[in-house]
Amino acid sequence: MGVLAVQGDVREHAQALSALGVTWVRVRRPGELADLDGLILPGGESTVQDKLTRALGLRDPLRAAISDGLPVYGSCAGMIMLASTVLDGEADQQTLGGMDVTVRRNAFGRQVDSFETDLRFPALTEPERPIRAVFIRAPWIEAVGPGVEVLARVPERPQGSDAGVSPAAGRVVAARQGNLFATSFHPEVTGDLRVHRYFVDLVRAARERVA
Repeated sequence: MGVLAVQGDVREHAQALSALGVTWVRVRRPGELADLDGLILPGGESTVQDKLTRALGLRDPLRAAISDGLPVYGSCAGMIMLASTVLDGEADQQTLGGMDVTVRRNAFGRQVDSFETDLRFPALTEPERPIRAVFIRAPWIEAVGPGVEVLARVPERPQGSDAGVSPAAGRVVAARQGNLFATSFHPEVTGDLRVHRYFVDLVRAARERVA
């Protein structure tokens, strides 16, 4: 398993993988994509990640790997990197693409607007138990294509928000399209390993289909 290590919370994702007994490597060069069975695009700053992947010659190899079916999980900025369309991005911002989704960058507001809430996420193990979701300058998905499965939405009255119905209510914050998986929030900071386990299971299933 690889973790894209150009910028962002690489260590936290790596720790989650280690806790699940998964061997992982940092990916900073095109050659390090070889022989990977899965890749995590961590949270951070999507514009910086975009510029660095281009500067390091990673963008085209990453796009090719995604097109070839490599399982990829994008968290927060990683979700933006996987999106086909980005709203409120920088003028020259590019994405890797692959997921037929329209994502709004910094949709939940600035750093001071970061919050936590519980989400229903039926695809995870122990589906009856909600997952604690941490949103930090997070995007949300505004539109999904026909091949995209919605996995989680913000509840009508998210905890930590002002009284009344939040503008974020009902927004899509987790989705999957084939071997691509994305969340707006940061499961790597909570100690709950179920989101990473979901991705590891996706990777294993993809590997078994090829074998």
